[in-house]
Amino acid sequence: MLNIGFVSLGCSKNLVDTEMMIGAFKKHKFNIVNNPKQADIIVINTCGFIESAKQEAINTILEMAEYKKQKCKYLIATGCLVQRYKEELKKELPEIDLFVTCNDYEEFWKIVSKKLNLELNNKEKIQLDFMDRVITTGDKTAYLKIAEGCSNRCTYCSIPKIRGPFVSRKMEDILEEAQKLAKEGIEEVIVIAQDTTKYGMDIYNKPMLAKLLSEISKINSIKWIRFLYAYPETITDELIDVVKNNSKICKYFDIPIQHINNRILKRMNRKSDKKSIEELIQKLKKQIPNVILRTTVIVGFPGETNEEFEELHNFIKKAKFNKLGAFMYSKEDETPAAKLPEQIHHSTKKSRYNKIMKSQLEISKEELEKHIGKEYEILIESKSLNNKYYIGRTYMDVPDMDGVVFIEIEDKNVDLIGKFVKCKIISVKDYDLIGKIIK
Repeated sequence: MLNIGFVSLGCSKNLVDTEMMIGAFKKHKFNIVNNPKQADIIVINTCGFIESAKQEAINTILEMAEYKKQKCKYLIATGCLVQRYKEELKKELPEIDLFVTCNDYEEFWKIVSKKLNLELNNKEKIQLDFMDRVITTGDKTAYLKIAEGCSNRCTYCSIPKIRGPFVSRKMEDILEEAQKLAKEGIEEVIVIAQDTTKYGMDIYNKPMLAKLLSEISKINSIKWIRFLYAYPETITDELIDVVKNNSKICKYFDIPIQHINNRILKRMNRKSDKKSIEELIQKLKKQIPNVILRTTVIVGFPGETNEEFEELHNFIKKAKFNKLGAFMYSKEDETPAAKLPEQIHHSTKKSRYNKIMKSQLEISKEELEKHIGKEYEILIESKSLNNKYYIGRTYMDVPDMDGVVFIEIEDKNVDLIGKFVKCKIISVKDYDLIGKIIK
């Protein structure tokens, strides 16, 4: 039996692909290992979204290639970077034995079998399959990918070129997968796509995310449901009502606005404008008490003036998002924005980024302090390195994106990892909360 190890880079959507790959190898009797020193085969699922992600992918490939001097016989590279630059990578990285693009996933096992000299019978599934996934995000939490690709054509983004147009999965297939996850003990489902709020438009001719969330909530053992990447212009009143009234759906909206200045939004080919974004935020705060709002913004987009940046900065200080991620504009090959004049110097972008994040740290502390003295249900996921604290999350926190709750361990004879517990918030530290279990 051959040992196989995996490295998954980039977003949660890419992680789902990795989990399907793990499932395919496990189904064919390969032994999955976490230590690359033990692996006969190493698969690196790459990200190619922005320059820093590309560099991380290259560095990881070179790092994994060192294991070929030991036990590793095959190095396989998959994912977005391979989809985008396969021919260049073949020339530059002879260490890689097999390149598998995203377009190849429909024949994944056929391609792998040929390279590894494995027998392939006609009855075998050769495509990656959601139902064969091996969950890598713990015993209680799993991502649920509901669509592939994107059709928005934002001028800075390479996703449509890499992953193709937006394609929804059939609702019955998604619900079948959700049922399977629930039977495996999953209690938190995180619904993802490049643009979740457009789910269903291509196959049902209307937005169906609200309906999908309602159907998932009918699965008894699922306790928390989240959805990420909700574009502001496609957040419907129906969706707001479902989030407001369904107790299983976390009161949390992840809304990537990217900017607030109308000229910059237009240059980005975004479909929303300042007025509609402001009205949406006001509506969500008014209609859903305790709603958590997260956004992402881009600073240093080509031509962004100091005044336009300050408009964004002032808006962030006024809107007081509970969670915010900022990115410095990254000039991406073959995107319309890469050809725009007035590309902004890195030092200016960095300065603007620092200014946004400094303000957000103050906002975050102010918003988090509002939770002191309140009680929340916490999903305990791990312990701190010194074993003094449990680390968990509330409905307000997405894994690997948001903060956590630290809870002092009082009884070392009881293991609460994987359990939901009631907790009172007693203090705040930067982006995190500190709590105490209520007995």
